[in-house]
Amino acid sequence: MTDKPPLTLYLAAPRGFCAGVDRAIKIVEMALAKWGAPVYVRHEIVHNKFVVDDLRTKGAVFVEELEDAPSDRPVIFSAHGVPKSVPEAAAAREMVFVDATCPLVSKVHIEAQRHADNGLQMVMIGHAGHPETVGTMGQLPEGEVLLVETPADVARVKVRDPEKLAFVTQTTLSVDDTAEIVAALKARFPAIVGPHKEDICYATTNRQEAVKSMAARCDAMLVVGAPNSSNSRRLVEVGARAGCGYAQLVQRATDIDWRALKGIRSVGITAGASAPEVLVEEVIDAFRNHYDVTVEEVETARENVEFKVPRVLRTPA
Repeated sequence: MTDKPPLTLYLAAPRGFCAGVDRAIKIVEMALAKWGAPVYVRHEIVHNKFVVDDLRTKGAVFVEELEDAPSDRPVIFSAHGVPKSVPEAAAAREMVFVDATCPLVSKVHIEAQRHADNGLQMVMIGHAGHPETVGTMGQLPEGEVLLVETPADVARVKVRDPEKLAFVTQTTLSVDDTAEIVAALKARFPAIVGPHKEDICYATTNRQEAVKSMAARCDAMLVVGAPNSSNSRRLVEVGARAGCGYAQLVQRATDIDWRALKGIRSVGITAGASAPEVLVEEVIDAFRNHYDVTVEEVETARENVEFKVPRVLRTPA
């Protein structure tokens, strides 16, 4: 017999690493194997401190800007994507560089360029200052991409020609919030052109759907992820909106607020797309220390997406 109170843990599936994050981490590890340490990485390769610290111990050096890296060592661009000016600057310095931009973000870059080539001004739905938004807006000249974050922004945005517009979105947004903004854009600019297939990536959508499906049966929900991870923060919002009374972001098990969870009988656990499964296991173990735990997996989709690493890493040095 145990004197621990009973607790059901609902484990979202899918959760954690997506194919783009998996590929980006693999790129850093393969670059270290090919060229040796140090290998420089512009910005956090993915938004997770545990992952970044682990790669740092293996010989990766993280820098904010390209000029912070020496020209005689390889440099890797993060999974979030970079403005066109960054690879151009690397080429000008004759640096060896590897682009770890998620292929689904690259798809948005290509889309933006195609619309611009057709004479359309772009509207981007995204978060100001987020590396992915900066990278996508940086594919086109200044002023060619207008940023909107809310339906209210749509009402204020000043466009060159309402008949010649297209929109793209950041890949890690809330599906529901984005739908509201798209509706506002279409209402104000009926001629606006959208993507063939929505830009919000499969992993973001799947993780949000899993949270929605289990939120109402959970007294609390914990999202394992970093505070600067857009997709992780959206999962917290989605959980709260879908009926979970207490939804919280935690980086590690040590961040769990046990006092806030007093008296609960069920907790939902998920992880953002850049959070490794080892941190989810850590959180489950922490609950086992406090409760008599029963784990139930809530599966809403199966993912079998895999992205190849760049050819430069598939050839010997």
